[in-house]
Order: sequence, then structure tokens, then C-alpha cells
Amino acid sequence: MKDGFVKVAAATPKVKVAAVAYNTQQTLAMIQKAAQNGAKLIVFPELGLTAYTCGDLFNQGALIEQAKQGLLALCRKTANLDILSVVGLPLSVDGKLYNVAAFIKEGKILGFVPKSNLPNYGEFYEQRHFNTTSRMLDVIWDGKEIPMGTDLIFCAKEEDRLRIACEICEDLWISAPPSGRHAQNGATVMVNLSASDESIAKSSLRRDLVKIQSAKCIAAYLYANAGAGESTTDIVFAGHNMIYEIGEPLAESELFSEGIIYADIDLDRIILERRRQSTFQTAEDPRYRRIYFSTKKEETHLTRYFTPHPFVPHNAHDLHERCEETFLIQVHGLKKRLSHIGTPTVTLGISGGLDSTLALLVTAKAFDLLNIPRDGIIAVTMPCFGTTSRTYQNAVNMIKSIGASFREINIKEAVTQHLHDIGASLDDHDTTFENAQARERTQVLMDIANKTGGIVIGTGDLSELAMGFATYNGDHMSMYGVNASVPKTLVRFLVQYVADQSDAKLKATLYDVLDTPVSPELLPPEENGNIAQQTENIIGPYELHDFFLYHMVRHGFSKDKIARMAAHAFSGDYTPETIQKWLDIFMRRFFNNQFKRSCLPDGPKVGSVSLSPRGDWRMPSDSVNIYTESDEGLL
Repeated sequence: MKDGFVKVAAATPKVKVAAVAYNTQQTLAMIQKAAQNGAKLIVFPELGLTAYTCGDLFNQGALIEQAKQGLLALCRKTANLDILSVVGLPLSVDGKLYNVAAFIKEGKILGFVPKSNLPNYGEFYEQRHFNTTSRMLDVIWDGKEIPMGTDLIFCAKEEDRLRIACEICEDLWISAPPSGRHAQNGATVMVNLSASDESIAKSSLRRDLVKIQSAKCIAAYLYANAGAGESTTDIVFAGHNMIYEIGEPLAESELFSEGIIYADIDLDRIILERRRQSTFQTAEDPRYRRIYFSTKKEETHLTRYFTPHPFVPHNAHDLHERCEETFLIQVHGLKKRLSHIGTPTVTLGISGGLDSTLALLVTAKAFDLLNIPRDGIIAVTMPCFGTTSRTYQNAVNMIKSIGASFREINIKEAVTQHLHDIGASLDDHDTTFENAQARERTQVLMDIANKTGGIVIGTGDLSELAMGFATYNGDHMSMYGVNASVPKTLVRFLVQYVADQSDAKLKATLYDVLDTPVSPELLPPEENGNIAQQTENIIGPYELHDFFLYHMVRHGFSKDKIARMAAHAFSGDYTPETIQKWLDIFMRRFFNNQFKRSCLPDGPKVGSVSLSPRGDWRMPSDSVNIYTESDEGLL
């Protein structure tokens, strides 16, 4: 359970209709297997000990008694297992029959949760056999007092974030499922024991319901469905099991299969997300009862997949949609700003690198939508000490292909004079040498914008802002930053997205830009003319930094947890030691450079992570690094 990860399971065993002894044995085998694999929770289908399709056999006392004995047998056989098992059975209480979920742990029945909504339409006729109750009951069962009700939450003593509530099949399909109320009262994990038969397209609807409910509840949702062993007199069951977490799929079985699916749910993420969303409603309903159980607190062996590129969908279709939507958000953000100002011109610096390329493409599209001639885009290339022929030529070709107004202003002489004025040597390639170039470029752009009555379009991206890898009042400043919320790992796919829709000449240039190493080009090139200063050799791989950024800002995860997740996500690409090295650098730079983000120009938010000081990220510029600093007098 370290870092909030808990392994859970949803299972569909082989069953025979009304064969309780057989069904109990199959259920037991799966509980034992899941426990052996480290699962702390397993959920089975609705009425699984008898099978769901028993029909009027549910009116037979013999079947009800056999179900009771089957549950007692499960208790005896699992007494030494550290796993909470949730199984379905018919339960007789005070002369009435209920469709319930039984929670059992280490040989004890912790509680019974009855089904709240009994379908009596189409192929379902549950009201013929079962009853509902909204009362809080204490059932005397096998000589023991056991809580029963729809308002039970089962809580782990050793892990306060593990709080489990239950609904059964149809409960999910109504307009206001009980799980919404459970979530408001603290439940973080929902289990659903289901017997949802299969029909054309029903699996897709079922999947959407689980996805949406887990997202609305900000919870994990375990769905266990009846399988092929059920009667096929009129309907067929497919064993469609799913585990979702806040709307994201963690595991799903194939249709018409039996077995166990596993997932490592992240309780930490659930709690932090609820805390972040101020509209998540909490309640203190006095009807709710918390039932506590013990479980060993041990490290979960992670099998969960962590995408190494959280900003970039790995599915080609999803990636195309992400790029299209992101690009349009950027374009329409700039379009609104330009229409408000009423200016027919803008100025931006074009280096031949990815960021300025994307900014130019966004600007060109915004001009098209405003029906403004593209020659109002004053694109300026400003070669200096580090400019290579490759980036220079790409900048020139791109500007001309776009149809922007081309300006070339060599800033070597101006920077040389400035360095001389402040007593700096041209031979000393320090921060002053680099920043003098960046600030000179910004001055040139600002003054051209003044002269032409336009604004400067900023080109810096989200990853650079996170790392503070921008010259204060240099490339850090503009009148509108179109890339401000776009991470570096997504920038190249956006450029490629536009390239693939462009004519052959522009496409060739854009693809060469994509192949060029990321660099600020502030140091003189190597003797062979290649770029001498590669950003990722200085601050580390952007794919790592974007991973760190996403999980720190979006989820608020601890440094150790991020390192652990990154080690899994980038296994085989980076060693844990390398990841830790760059994570330390990321954290240090992130906290040290908040002052640059505190005075950012406007720019459109495109995703769930933004560092705008007016919106998503309001951090004191003089905060200590919470991941390295502590008050030793107290801790």
C-alpha cells in the first residue's frame, strides 16, 4: 500500500446453476489465487454462490440454506488470507429474501449489502423473488450479529484511504446510483456485483456507465459480471469485468471469458483529486456506518501501466484529435486577442526551432480565420553567435512558405557593443553572454511591434516555464504566449500535425525542423557547423520533465512516488539513478523559478496542466522547495 497503491481484483468463476457446493469451490479457488497474487480486495458476480439464473428455485428453502452453508464454508477456508472478498448470494432475513453482497475477511462476515433497485422489465423479474430495504438492520446470522444495509462503508484500519462501498447491478443503471451518495460519504472504492446479460452493443453502454460513474464519484470502480455458466434458456452472460479509476480504464476482461482481472488502484490520486476539485460534495449522513477491518500494510508489487508521455496519447486516432483540438484552442485564443485589439500586424521571432515554428503556424491560421493577409505577420530571424546554417535556412524557408513578411536583423554587432558597455568579455561564454542575446532579440521584437502597431507573439512552451529555462525579460516576455500551456513533448506532434496537411515545400521544411536538436543556440557552433548547445544535455530529457511536471502539478504526488512511477514508465530507457538525478534538477529548478511564472503574459490554457499565475498555479515566488526542505526543529 506504499504511495497509496492497492492491488484489487474482479472475478468471474465457472458456475453451475443452483450447484452451490461447486460454485463455492470455484469462488474459493479464485480468492486463494488472488490473495497469492497480492490482491487486497476481490469482487464476484451477483448471486454468484447460487448463480443468478435460478428463477423460482429461489423460493426453495433448500437452495437458500445451501447458499448460507456455502458462505460459511468460504469464511472457514479464507480465515488465514489477507484479502477482503465480496460475494453474492440470496439471504433470508425475517421471512423475506434479499439479493445481497457479503463482505468477508479472515473468516468473518463483516456485513451484508442488499440490492436497492430490483429490475422487473424485459428479461428481468427480480421482484418476483427479492425484496428491498432502506432500514439499518443488525442480522442475527449463524448466532452472530452482523450489520446489514445499503449504507455500509468498509474501511481498512491500516490504510485510511481504502474505504469500500457497494452497489449491485441495476443500482448502477438508474439516474442517481447509490455510489454517488457513497462517494459523498467517504467511499473511495466502489464494487459492483452484477448479472448484466449480453445483447448487441450492450457491452459498450455498460463500459460507459462504469467509466462515467467512476469519474463522477472520483473513485475506483470494480465491476464483476456473471459469466457463461449461467443458464442460457433465454439470455446469455459474457463475464464482462472492468476496473476503472476516475474515468480511466485499468483492466477489462474479454467478453465471454472467465477468470480474474487485476489492477493497482491509486488511492492517493483519488484523495488528492477530490481535494483539488472544490465542487466535489461531501456529506455526513448519520445513516452511514463504517465497518473496520485489518489488513497488512505492505508494498504493492506494481503491474500497473504508467504512460511515459502523459501529455501525448499513444493511440494514433486519439493523438490526431489531441493535436487538432490543441491547435484550434491556440488559434482561437490568438484570434480573439487580435480581433479585440484590432491590429492587422503581429511580430514574432523565428529561430528555426520547434517552439517558434509552432507559434508561426498558429499565427498564420489565426490570420486566415480573421481574413487578414499573412503579410501582416512580421517574422524576424535574428542570427547571432550560435546560429547554425541549418536553423537559419529552415527559418527563412518557413517564413517564405507561410507568406509572412520576412525580416532579418543580425544582432551580433548590437550584442557585442552591449557586452563591451557592461565590461563583459566575448570570450566568456557565461550566463551573461547567453542572456544578452535573448534580451536583445526581445528588444528588437518589441520595438518592431511598436513601430508597426502590432504585438509580439510569445513562443515559449509549458515545459520551459516549468523549468525556468527562459531568459527573464528576454524570451520570457511577450504580449501573448500561444504556446504557454503546451508541453514540449506535444509541441513536436503539433508541428507534425500541421506539416502533414501542408504543401510539399513547407512539409519538407517542417520535418527538418522536427529532426533538429532542441537548442537555444546561444553558444558558437562546433567546428563542423553543428549545434554545440543542446538543451536536453543541460537540463535533462524533456520526456522525463514532462512526466514529472504532469504528476506533480496535476496530481500533487510526492517526489518519491513520482520517481517510483517514472522507474516503471521508463524501465529500460533510464535507470532509477538517472531518473532521480533529473528529478532532483527538475524540483530545484521548478521552485527556484516561480518568479518567472508569476509575471507571465496572457496565453490560452489547452490542457489540464497550466502554470498561469492568474489561473491554475498560484505559488509564492519565495516558497522553499517542499520536496527537499523541512523544519528540523519539528520533524
